[in-house]
Amino acid sequence: MKHYNIPVFISHFGCPNSCVFCNQKKITGIETDVSADELETIIEDYLKTLPKESKKEVAFFGGTFTGISIDLQRNYLAVVKKYIDDGKVDGIRMSTRPDYISHEILLMLKEYGVTTIELGVQSLDADVLELSGRGYRPEKVFEASTMIKEAGIALGIQLMPGLPGSTDEKDFISAKRVVGIGPDMVRIYPTLVINGTQMEKMYYEGTFAPMTLKEAVDRVVPIYALFEKAGINIIRVGLQPSDDIREEGVIIDGPFHPSFRELVEGEIYSRFLTIHRDEVGNLNVKANEKNISKIVGNRGINRKTFGKSFKISIDNSLSLKEISVNGNLITREEILNGVI
Repeated sequence: MKHYNIPVFISHFGCPNSCVFCNQKKITGIETDVSADELETIIEDYLKTLPKESKKEVAFFGGTFTGISIDLQRNYLAVVKKYIDDGKVDGIRMSTRPDYISHEILLMLKEYGVTTIELGVQSLDADVLELSGRGYRPEKVFEASTMIKEAGIALGIQLMPGLPGSTDEKDFISAKRVVGIGPDMVRIYPTLVINGTQMEKMYYEGTFAPMTLKEAVDRVVPIYALFEKAGINIIRVGLQPSDDIREEGVIIDGPFHPSFRELVEGEIYSRFLTIHRDEVGNLNVKANEKNISKIVGNRGINRKTFGKSFKISIDNSLSLKEISVNGNLITREEILNGVI
């Protein structure tokens, strides 16, 4: 059954943390920016357009949901719970910080039908967390993740490769530690310099330099392959290309691309194809039609790279987990092994 999120973007103006990459506003006397009535309107509007025979979660994004006051959390959750009880919505998804999870909070969330919690982990390297102003150590991530899983709530983890103090090795080790946690899903957001953040100041002072687009793709490729091999659902790679993020001056610098995942997939196949050409350099590739765009890459980059020696055709007798190259059947796992 197809899954749909009903996204509700809330800001947590009272957030006491000072993460260097965040431009969260601090507005005295205002805790957040969505009322219970507005929440109901958002849900009603989405329900008019979504298929009835589908799984639907109301998804609270944009802030640290469990960091807002308990009363306000209950107000939001009570609105959604009515739709769950009526069978119109299947559950609630939210994003929050690892240090804003407790047994008491989880008991309350379960009471209202919360089905998924995504933790903004960003890194599992202690030095990177400190330099990024996260305010907790990696142990807190393991503790929160264990509590969420034991509560029977699906766990998501968000990583941000390229934070201050990070390296290819540190980010890959963070990803390996995430695999050890065993989340149900992950998001990978290469770090961008956003207007109005401490990171912007660091950027102009010359104390922080974001990855280039190529560097970001190269860093994410083995992380992406690691998660896929582990059977973890990769639900997002790269920041959502929303209207807000595309506004002039919002992104100061960094590896933003509206099709970042396609770049990663294309690079995986590029590396694989490079070492599987025959003795005269030819590449005769056959694949399921649903894999063709991944293999040729974003804007056909791999066609351009390999030129006339590269020929690709559709063979739907092949599964999504295999392709044929010069008559040799190769599995997706073998392809991923080559980039880790």
